[in-house]
Amino acid sequence: MEGGPTEGGQVSGPADVPVLRARGLVREFRGFRAVDGVDLDVAEGGVHALVGPNGAGKTTLFNLLTGFLKPTAGSILLADGRTDGKELAGRSPEVISRLGLARSFQITSLFPELTPRRHVELALASRTGLGWRFWLSDRRLDRFAGRSAELLDQVGLAGQDAVAAGSLSYGRKRALELALALALDPKVLLLDEPTAGMGMEDVDRTIELIRGIRAGRTVVLVEHNMNVVASLADRVTVLQRGTVLAEGPYAEIRHDPRVVTAYLGDAHAAS
Repeated sequence: MEGGPTEGGQVSGPADVPVLRARGLVREFRGFRAVDGVDLDVAEGGVHALVGPNGAGKTTLFNLLTGFLKPTAGSILLADGRTDGKELAGRSPEVISRLGLARSFQITSLFPELTPRRHVELALASRTGLGWRFWLSDRRLDRFAGRSAELLDQVGLAGQDAVAAGSLSYGRKRALELALALALDPKVLLLDEPTAGMGMEDVDRTIELIRGIRAGRTVVLVEHNMNVVASLADRVTVLQRGTVLAEGPYAEIRHDPRVVTAYLGDAHAAS
């Protein structure tokens, strides 16, 4: 498994304080266990990557954490600072988002005729009693203009706030989706394949963007590009056939024979 930029350039990991904890997570589909007894601790303030070969269970686990799938068994706790944590398993994505866990999607789902500014204003409105009300007057949404401008600037879209979202490049659309997730002010931000389908320039821009927005929050990402993982992740969980194969800093897991075998086969592990 190829590495990315120099391992010494990574940010050292934060204190190991779990903000998101899963225990014994199972998800069955007609008797097939796509996720089979997964335990996961995500340290507060870090970037935690979920990786693995195709069919390893990454997307299923991601959907369990965010409420888009209900677990067959197991527990998911989100720390709240007052108790042992709030149970997320079985809750809807909307409730989980309000509790402080937001996600982006691998496939963009924007409204092509709306501007980036209006997208973000509506996302900000969704956190209030206004909700996602597309018939709101411009005057009522203007209260969110200042924060919308800040978020768009944060993701590099300050100069494209008034164009139709459908006219943005693919990489810029992904940046806008990140701004929408940030508008929910999440404690934990989950990114599903944030660089999928991007050219090198957009990949590099996205790496820098994630580095910039990680301050003050926890990031969990599913990512196939191991250069991205090497650049960003404090800790990596490797999945195979629905179970945890290995876990640790990228510099360690990239040399783990089990991980090399899972990605490249026995011949590479033996060489």
